[in-house]
Amino acid sequence: MIILIKILQFLLSLSIIVIIHEFGHFIFAKIFKTRVEKFYLFFDAWFALFKRKIGETEYGIGWIPLGGYVKISGMIDESMDKEQMKQPPQPYEFRSKTSGQRLMIMTAGVIFNFISALIIYVCVLFAWGETYLPTANVKYGIVTDSTGYSIGLRNGDKIISIDNQKIENFNEITSDIVLNNRKTIQVDRNGELINIAIPVEFIARLLKGNGKIEPRTPFRPYVISAFGKVSPGKAAGLQEGDELTGVDGNSFEWFDEFQKYLSDNSSRSLTVNVIRKGEQFNIPVVPTSEGMLGIGSSRTYEQMFELRTIRYGFFESIPAGISKGFKTIRDYLKQFKVIFSKHTKAYESLGGFITIGSIFPGVWDWQSFWNLTALLSIILAVMNILPIPALDGGHVMFLLYEVVTGRKPSDKFLEYAQITGMVILFALLIFANGNDILRLIRK
Repeated sequence: MIILIKILQFLLSLSIIVIIHEFGHFIFAKIFKTRVEKFYLFFDAWFALFKRKIGETEYGIGWIPLGGYVKISGMIDESMDKEQMKQPPQPYEFRSKTSGQRLMIMTAGVIFNFISALIIYVCVLFAWGETYLPTANVKYGIVTDSTGYSIGLRNGDKIISIDNQKIENFNEITSDIVLNNRKTIQVDRNGELINIAIPVEFIARLLKGNGKIEPRTPFRPYVISAFGKVSPGKAAGLQEGDELTGVDGNSFEWFDEFQKYLSDNSSRSLTVNVIRKGEQFNIPVVPTSEGMLGIGSSRTYEQMFELRTIRYGFFESIPAGISKGFKTIRDYLKQFKVIFSKHTKAYESLGGFITIGSIFPGVWDWQSFWNLTALLSIILAVMNILPIPALDGGHVMFLLYEVVTGRKPSDKFLEYAQITGMVILFALLIFANGNDILRLIRK
């Protein structure tokens, strides 16, 4: 059920941002009296799930959920309609319009995605405000892994600043280290201020999911509220509502100490100490090879930490939403520097549709849905404006060349460029989704 909810959220979000993008092209084509032959959500290779012609435009839904398109008369696009291009230009065709008009038509999709993302952020802040965990309120310090330990971090460290700059939102610490190429972390360890250097290798490991920096949480109270698909705990007789008090008679102050004990003793039978309806029980359990019992607790950050919520009035939400949108754009652009860095090898962490779909929560949460839709709208806009033939940015690149030189590239050149661009895009698509598949295999 969780996977189905994630898929449905992803498809709905993708549908919204694709329709907005293509509507941008469509509306500006209409403004400049350019014929639009097709307007499709998703691709309709061989057949369409739905189609209907209204006026001169065929509207439809394809069966391949990789995006969408508008087919504009007299334009070399992914349809590769060479026959139309052999005919004399018609007044209603794209190629008959001025370079400025064509430029507006091609950039409209990206502009609409940017604007829609800003509007979504404004509406989200007005409706729900912004809730986050202040770094100063991470009162028990952090918990990290062996990668964090290798650079000098320790469980219980309280992060004071990054490169001597305070980070208000604790959840932004990891992204700040990666995107801004930070060099040092300042921590409070038992009252002593310690400066920890951040090697380049640490950033590379962060991108692969290692080097976690998370809030440290107490072990108790730990009341079982759910079981995993594979659950040695449930098989051994643990029940929902049981409160864990320890393992093998050992009590734990911190949850990470409990996890470490399970991991260190995963190869043998353990005795889990629980309280059930006021009575003490000792239940023998053999953890998985990864040291997991397959149990879960309903404890939340709201219960353990003092979160901060900022509420916005309607007029306050407008500048706040726009500011959040532009910050998201800046951070996303910074990722390109990280991706192409030979030190971080971030390209190895690129993901496809599985990765994108997995960022949606397993329950339907409208606040998360709209925040992620705004983010994906920005990602779609940035990716589309890249100067790669077959993308909007490729068309814009050739149009700018025409504006500057006064010479229009030949139709034959544009055809070859379109084919080249499509090959590049398919290669990137295969690479990103191949990474997804490899990660699933290695799990």
